[in-house]
Amino acid sequence: MITILGPTATGKTTLAANIAYYLNSEIISADSRQVYKGMDLGTGKDYSDYIVKGKNIPYHLIDIINPGYEYNVYEYQKDFLNVYQKITSRDIRPILCGGTGMYLEAVLGGYKLIKVPENTDYGKTFENKNDKYLIEILKEKKELHNVSDTSDRKRLIRALEIREYYDTHPEEVKEKFPKIESKIFGIKFERQQLKERITKRLKTRLNEGMIDEVKNLLDSGITPEQLKFYGLEYKFLTQFVTGEIDHNELFSGLNIAIHQFSKRQMTWFRRMEKKGFLINWIDGNLSTEEKVRIILSSLSNDSHRMTF
Repeated sequence: MITILGPTATGKTTLAANIAYYLNSEIISADSRQVYKGMDLGTGKDYSDYIVKGKNIPYHLIDIINPGYEYNVYEYQKDFLNVYQKITSRDIRPILCGGTGMYLEAVLGGYKLIKVPENTDYGKTFENKNDKYLIEILKEKKELHNVSDTSDRKRLIRALEIREYYDTHPEEVKEKFPKIESKIFGIKFERQQLKERITKRLKTRLNEGMIDEVKNLLDSGITPEQLKFYGLEYKFLTQFVTGEIDHNELFSGLNIAIHQFSKRQMTWFRRMEKKGFLINWIDGNLSTEEKVRIILSSLSNDSHRMTF
């Protein structure tokens, strides 16, 4: 498999689609929010990027879930493996593309995840404990890579419940997720340049109708709390639409939040490298054609172990 990763606003989809064009390949998304239908501008679904020289590049794990549902990494592993096996059974090499570090690492690292049943009474144990106390307990049980685990109390309690289940059911974790060989490429920009790209893209998407997208989702029956669950754009846009913040607060707050998010993404990828994942970084300032040439040349050099 080929993997193309990087922080938000680095042009991952465009590059993946162009590689897919030359290799007659298909793309598997690794984005935790693009799985949701109707959440397009806010999640950065650029459908036009999947058309290369008039050819529609097949993509998977986008628009598969109705908004309001809380999709998780366990379900992603299951869905990924199903799609991966279907693609490879046709002698096609998949391209994994995205920026959700947890999804990428869960697949590339071969981690076995298990479905943890939800106990509605579990949270009652912590009724008299504040969030700071719960975060400290969670830190004792696991290394906190995913900031969303602590973004609200419901997620925090669920993370504790999952960790406790893993600790008390070790027999269910013995089976491994199948090891998938992948060459990993990352797209990088200098920090300031990436911040400028993020700000420019945010302005564009606000002008393209991102606010109306959130209004439509709310009108469809999705509650403000459900939309805020998805964070970033949907949190701030929902706050704006419901009158909690004004337009200046929307733009400045969301802009800063996305900058911080991209920084966390790079921190995750660096941590992956420390764990032994080899990420071949490519300068984002190169043209798409130059990036494609670098990747195809790299694959050719590895042809003794990677067949076309």
